Amino acid sequence: MGSAVQKSALLLCGDYMEAYETLVPLYVLQSFGVSVHCVSPNRIAGDRCVMAAHDFSGLELYTELVVDQLTLNANFDDVTPENYDVIIIPGGRFTEILSADEKCVDLVARFAESNKLIFTSCHSQVMLMAAGIFAGGVKCTAFESMKPLIELSGGEWWQQPGIQSMFDITDCVKDGNFVSMVGWPTLGHGIKVLLDSLGAKISNSKKNQISVLVLIGDFVEDYGINVPFRALQGLGCRVDAVTPNKKKGEMCATLVYDLEEGRQLPEEKRGHNFFVTASWDDVCVDDYDCVVVPGGRSPELLVMNEKAVALVKKFAEKDKVFAAIGQGKLLLAATGVLKGKRCASGKGMKVMVKVAGGEAVESKGCLTDGKLVTAASASDLPEFLSDLTTALGVSVMF
Repeated sequence: MGSAVQKSALLLCGDYMEAYETLVPLYVLQSFGVSVHCVSPNRIAGDRCVMAAHDFSGLELYTELVVDQLTLNANFDDVTPENYDVIIIPGGRFTEILSADEKCVDLVARFAESNKLIFTSCHSQVMLMAAGIFAGGVKCTAFESMKPLIELSGGEWWQQPGIQSMFDITDCVKDGNFVSMVGWPTLGHGIKVLLDSLGAKISNSKKNQISVLVLIGDFVEDYGINVPFRALQGLGCRVDAVTPNKKKGEMCATLVYDLEEGRQLPEEKRGHNFFVTASWDDVCVDDYDCVVVPGGRSPELLVMNEKAVALVKKFAEKDKVFAAIGQGKLLLAATGVLKGKRCASGKGMKVMVKVAGGEAVESKGCLTDGKLVTAASASDLPEFLSDLTTALGVSVMF
């Protein structure tokens, strides 16, 4: 977004890192021009790390689901802390192994010694323990099972007051140059703190708070809902996610697409659960500046629902901003929004865009045509976030 200062981040990775806690900060920072190097010990650029989704499925403890993989873009042995403004360590089981790796522990300690920002989540605070950082009484939060270890390490445990479950938690903790989160439910606030700590200046040309409505259903694409939802929250927007047949607090299943070599199409895997944040009957088009339709299979559900189609048509009548990712263009096609518009599209959506009167552009991952912002797939989310925030009148400068 034309920032005057180039910021750089280091993302410390490993097998079974939490996917949501990895991709939200990665895509958000990339969307606003921050250079992010993804590294893992004993691996080089081009190698891949397995990611997992941690969520509760009716049992006493969270379940781990293997979802997809992240391709590293830098070499661990080439890392120099002085070249970065922040190190981000997602949660996940990989931190148990890395906390016993002397090179990784030394790397984290060098970031701390240089007063660089360290961003941790869920279980990755174990890296701070291994580096001896808690000995000075650093205030910290984490997944609650980490509490005794944080206190034994000399840290000060903090928990948001008045919560009934992990999903009620909204706040993270910043103590000096250390930022800690309980886990992915707090990423909206976490992204805000991360951007603020990096010196981001967020401005809104419309002055009033921007409101965004996201239309979802069961089997919505995981990153397509979660990344924009948390990113826009972190930028100070009001964001509601609704579905026609469920009320506020009810759950929608999500999916992740994992493309393995040699296959024509990606494998569909179950992702994180997503809880609807508003009830359908409470939605008023005049309260929102934009409607977003993520991909996955949920657009098939929405396009068969008269209430969903009618709502999108009302947004069109009010000349609002529209945005769609991947298969999300199906709902916009059914409501006439794509007619005469250029749309970023993969091969799978080419015919759909064409019969809706639009022009499918396969050479672009993301396109803006008037008040329509489209992304070909979830892998294009960094550019999508950049274009969407521009369309909404939000700018982020460093």
